[in-house]
Amino acid sequence: MRWRSAVSESSSLDTALVECGQAIRAEMGHVDTDLVVVFVSQNHAPGFDRVPGLVRREFPRGTIVGCSAGGVIGDGREVEHRPGLSIAAAHLPDVVVSPFRVETSDMPDADAPPDRWEELVHVSGQEQAHFVLLVDPFSFDAEQFVMGLDFAFQSSAKIGGMASGGQRPGGNALFLTDQVYRSGAVGLALSGNVTVDTIVAQGCRPIGRPMRVTSVNRNILTGLDDEKPIEVLQRTYSGLSSSDQHLARQAVFLGIAMDSMNETPQLGDFLVRSIVGGDHATGTLSVAEVLREGQTVQFHVRDAATSAQDLDHMLTSYSERGPIYEETGALLFSCLGRGEHLYGQPDHDTQMFRDKVSPMPLTGFFCNGEIGPVGDSTFLHSYTSSFGIFRPKN
Repeated sequence: MRWRSAVSESSSLDTALVECGQAIRAEMGHVDTDLVVVFVSQNHAPGFDRVPGLVRREFPRGTIVGCSAGGVIGDGREVEHRPGLSIAAAHLPDVVVSPFRVETSDMPDADAPPDRWEELVHVSGQEQAHFVLLVDPFSFDAEQFVMGLDFAFQSSAKIGGMASGGQRPGGNALFLTDQVYRSGAVGLALSGNVTVDTIVAQGCRPIGRPMRVTSVNRNILTGLDDEKPIEVLQRTYSGLSSSDQHLARQAVFLGIAMDSMNETPQLGDFLVRSIVGGDHATGTLSVAEVLREGQTVQFHVRDAATSAQDLDHMLTSYSERGPIYEETGALLFSCLGRGEHLYGQPDHDTQMFRDKVSPMPLTGFFCNGEIGPVGDSTFLHSYTSSFGIFRPKN
């Protein structure tokens, strides 16, 4: 398995493709490419329909997949607010690459059996495939999709992001093989001698203490440790430092512990969701997630320092699990709200990945939403950096 990554900031789409193609061939030689992943900034929107043909001219063989982007990531650089095109090319011996295309209307009902989902993505559960998912945010129900894939492919990794750059329906582009789509989702199922390690950094840290959900109506939180949630939040706020109170005034999030048996969850153990409203009359909080009684939750805050701390923790934890294989490549799906906007400097997340994990080829884009697992389930996130690290299984 061999991966290479390249990025171009040329304002000419044709030139950008040639520059990336030349850079990758200079490193890979004449080895055939089995997969080409391409992300193209909105600056090149007039040429989106030409992208597959231009890619095919540089890479005659291999499955092509990609999408439009608010910013691109390649060869250790993050290109934002200016023209950018990034490409990952991979030689994948003994790996089967199965592309698929889906519209929301194609998805099975919630009570459909697993084989309906297998038919949708052209792979069976027995093949133990892993998935790369690229979704148009205006036209496709990504949450229903990943829930269905989790149901049918419980042990498979699912990683990806929502296309960005477009401001209205039809403004984004999804690339698959030699076609361009303006709606739905495209993706890959990778099976055979491949496994995908995932790292999801949500950019938040806990404040206060862990609590138990004692009453709830779907996403309306009505009881925390048998108290009114707003009163618990107010008491938590009053006990914070002045700097954390400043962060809490901007936004407070609710972290939901993914391991019900873990009574002392730490940073990285929570699925972080926005608190979208509160009712002082009833003392309830509205959360952007369906909750259930008995769950352990904790309030969270976010800023640049917190986001960096969380990413450092997640990358360090991964690198400490074991050796990093040489025959690897990685895809990064990072929120549009991260990057220079959050950190005030370029290349923050990519540089930390190189420092903490490996200088392996890393390619990606800045998304309208990121897909990745927390615990044993896959979710659609925001403000997240979601990494997929591809390596041989054997």
